[in-house]
Amino acid sequence: MGHNKPLNTAMESRTSPQPWLAWLYLALAIAGGVLPWMANLAYMREYGSSFDIGLFIALANANPAAQSLSRDLLVGASAITIWIVVESRRLQMRHLWLVLLSSVTVAFAFAAPFFLFLRERRLAELARQAEADAAGSALA
Repeated sequence: MGHNKPLNTAMESRTSPQPWLAWLYLALAIAGGVLPWMANLAYMREYGSSFDIGLFIALANANPAAQSLSRDLLVGASAITIWIVVESRRLQMRHLWLVLLSSVTVAFAFAAPFFLFLRERRLAELARQAEADAAGSALA
C-alpha cells in the first residue's frame, strides 16, 4: 500500500465530497468557538479577569458530573487529536498547525469541526485533481 499517495483509488471511488458537509462543519466550528468562550468570559467575570488555569481545572473537577465531562473531553480530544495529525499527513493537508493551535487557544470544540471543514475541502480538491488527471489521460 503506497503511503505517498494521499488517497488510494478504491477510496476515491467510494467517497465523493459533499459541499454542504464542509459548510455544516464550519458552522459547528463557529458554534464550538463561541459557546465555550461565552462560558470562559463568564468564568473570568466571576473569578477575575486573569484566567487562572489551576482554578479552572479545579472547578472542572469539582464534582462527579464535572469530572465525568472533563475526563470524557480529555480522552476523546486526545484520540481525535492523534487522528487529526495522522489524517492531515495522509491527505497532505495544509494548516495543521492552525488546527492544533486553535485547539488550545480557542477550544477543542472549534478545532475538531474546523479540521473536518478543512478535510472536506481537501477531499474535494483531491477529487477535482483525480478528475482532471483522468480527463488528461483520456486525451493522451
